[in-house]
Amino acid sequence: MDDSDSSRRRFLAACGTALSAGVAGCSDSLLGSETEDTTPVDPEPSTPAPDSGGDGGADGAAGDFEQFDADGESTYAEVYRSTVPSVAQIQVYTGAPSPSQGTGFVYSDGHVVTNQHVVEGAEAIYLRFSDSGWLDATVEGTDVYSDLAVLSVEELPESAEPLALRESDPEVGTEVIAIGNPFGYSGSVSAGIVSGLNRTLPAPNNFSIPDAIQTDAPVNPGNSGGPLVTLDGAVTGVINSGGGDNIGFGISAPLTRRVVPALLEDGEYEHSYMGVRLQTVGPLLAEANGVDEHVGVYIDLVRDGAPSDGVLRGSTGETTVAGQPGVETGGDVVVAMDGTAIPTREALASFLALETSPGDTIDVTVLRDGEERSVELTLGSRPDPI
Repeated sequence: MDDSDSSRRRFLAACGTALSAGVAGCSDSLLGSETEDTTPVDPEPSTPAPDSGGDGGADGAAGDFEQFDADGESTYAEVYRSTVPSVAQIQVYTGAPSPSQGTGFVYSDGHVVTNQHVVEGAEAIYLRFSDSGWLDATVEGTDVYSDLAVLSVEELPESAEPLALRESDPEVGTEVIAIGNPFGYSGSVSAGIVSGLNRTLPAPNNFSIPDAIQTDAPVNPGNSGGPLVTLDGAVTGVINSGGGDNIGFGISAPLTRRVVPALLEDGEYEHSYMGVRLQTVGPLLAEANGVDEHVGVYIDLVRDGAPSDGVLRGSTGETTVAGQPGVETGGDVVVAMDGTAIPTREALASFLALETSPGDTIDVTVLRDGEERSVELTLGSRPDPI
């Protein structure tokens, strides 16, 4: 084994694989006091400050980024050194006896992106970078339906430059690192790959967060809001949750690129809304509804007064297939939107989230009563979370 292999193995071995189920940002401070005290606390042990070597992030929000030599030595260490100065440890005080913790990263000058659930209910928020003390932060905007939030910080350290966001999702198998503060261990890094794309995560009101990135890089409580970074130095996801069996998730960079500018401008983001309940077409639904190709999205229910009311059709009955009672029948099967194939619920959710806005009118291709037809649907806005 040569020195470079040995160094790489030692680096990867340092990326611990402790697993903890649940949302990755709901970590209480390790040294929180029993009474409310909004003085930021320092979990121990804290990682030392990184080397000053390596270049910073992008010059602006979601801008260009320097290309690293992915075939060179110590690629993980190089990407880490160039990225970690822009990653913040977050402490949030909500009135509980001790603060909760999370992670964020610099999006643009004076602005840090994190998860909405990290700052929910915040009465005071503090950030700390590798080259700074604790800094006051305020909430600029939040969006519960994408679990994203933007914080405003008056004076960032010079080394905390904006990190670039990828314009599209990477391929499955792409190597990534997750940088954050699991259990209060600041500046921690773990390594893995993109293990899945186009996942959906739960959101309030029985909605879902589309286009999520799945990774096997270990993430734990305290990682939420931190960057999932490819080895070219770009953010491919905002870490949202993690747990056992080497499965973690992040809000995709393409969705983040759509939501964050609206949070900066308006403090909120409006999501496209159809007002239907959906099922991906499987073998039983396909047989019950005469769908030859077992692809598409079945409209189970159209909500009264919703944008789809009078345009799309929900179930009108049910039958028994292969001994399974209660298989829905009579509803439309969506197979395309504006000419884009829609094989699954996940594909439909991602199309709405990344390609449309409230008020848009789209052509929806459906199978109805055994025939293909096209209908026009004007999208609305999702109702506020309850």
